[in-house]
Amino acid sequence: MSKTGNLLIIDDNKAIRTTLELLLPAYFESVVSIATPNRIPEMLRSNPNLDAVLLDMNFQASINTGNEGLYWLREIKKIRPDLSVVLFTAYADIEIAVVAIKEGATDFVEKPWNNEKLIVTLQNAVTLTRNNRKIKDLKELKQEYPEMFWGESEPMRQLKKIVEKAAPTDANILIIGENGTGKEMLAQEIHKRSARKNELLVTVDMGSISETLFESELFGHAKGAFTDAKTERTGKFEVACGGTLFLDEIGNLPLHLQAKLLTAIQSRKIVRVGENTPRTIDIRLITATNRYLEKIVQQGEFREDLFYRINTIVLHLPPLRERGDDLPALAELFLSKYAKKYGKQCHTFTPAALKKMQTHKWNGNIRELQHTIEKAVIMCDTPQISADDLLLNKQETTKSSISKMATLDEMEREMIQKTLIACEGNMTEVAEKLGVTRQTLYNKLKKYNL
Repeated sequence: MSKTGNLLIIDDNKAIRTTLELLLPAYFESVVSIATPNRIPEMLRSNPNLDAVLLDMNFQASINTGNEGLYWLREIKKIRPDLSVVLFTAYADIEIAVVAIKEGATDFVEKPWNNEKLIVTLQNAVTLTRNNRKIKDLKELKQEYPEMFWGESEPMRQLKKIVEKAAPTDANILIIGENGTGKEMLAQEIHKRSARKNELLVTVDMGSISETLFESELFGHAKGAFTDAKTERTGKFEVACGGTLFLDEIGNLPLHLQAKLLTAIQSRKIVRVGENTPRTIDIRLITATNRYLEKIVQQGEFREDLFYRINTIVLHLPPLRERGDDLPALAELFLSKYAKKYGKQCHTFTPAALKKMQTHKWNGNIRELQHTIEKAVIMCDTPQISADDLLLNKQETTKSSISKMATLDEMEREMIQKTLIACEGNMTEVAEKLGVTRQTLYNKLKKYNL
């Protein structure tokens, strides 16, 4: 059995300390015990790797109120807020247990104890501490995002005005836009402009989460909650606490899972799989979709109450073809980026190249433009990107053109693209028509930059 975790035991009963020093080392990396709580500050500062504390609640024989334990619990939390504390007492008192949990205790164990229950409780406490540390480390990492390119087109000017007003609030925001328009980048921009900018932005691709793992991914799970739950897991809602949770492609969430998401959003509480105690969450919610949610609400594929819960503010991100003269500036931006990345000297486009880009439909929007220019930079050996360097995908396919296609990949890409248009971006429907799983479909969308 692998041993995990470093424990500190504080108990004035020598027999108890001796018993625990014999029992616990088989399950934990290190076990240190002390008789007096006065040494707690010294022990916490000299042992930064401590994962859990087992704290007695009474140290004076004539007093059994538990107040001493509560006092030292508060002191531990002042010094090490992330450290799990399990309280230990011979006097069963539910009221003290409730107060202790509110004060930050992880759990409460009665003496005499059950060995198996004590070990599991301490192992869970260790896991909780380590998860808290991971979240703390993530929050301390400075998240850096690329600058949002607004451009000068009228649709983007109007969008920017709305974002400037909505971003500083905690209002739920729904971003609607075609694939490749930059919905995730817009979510990042909103987060950067919000009061939560110094906390985490956690992104979840709702279309790629397995239905069986939906609750575990979003809400977390307890150790042993199901066959493969060998450790406790913190869900995305908890990781995002204090910050922003971005649920991308929410329109692809199956109907039977929408109720669970709605409950969490409404109550601002989640329950981990395998637990019964609700956990309060504090998040700013941003969602995005490439589907017309009003239409699928009417079709019974999306809950109306969830729709109205997530769309306090609706932002329509225009496709590239509706952004007027923004395309040349965007193209220059990507050209500069990839010329620097690949050490190329190309720094402008020929007039023919610009014309070719401006007459292209860009069904893949900004993502397609970005990948097209990256390929052009790689292929270019002159100071200018020519029209021939721009390897644009054909936009109209006839029976005769299909027969002339060079590869099966081109045929597959065209078929997926046509099915996407026919199904209006409904990934579940697209996957069914093509006879593949949603995960396979997402992999192919990434492969073909759709």
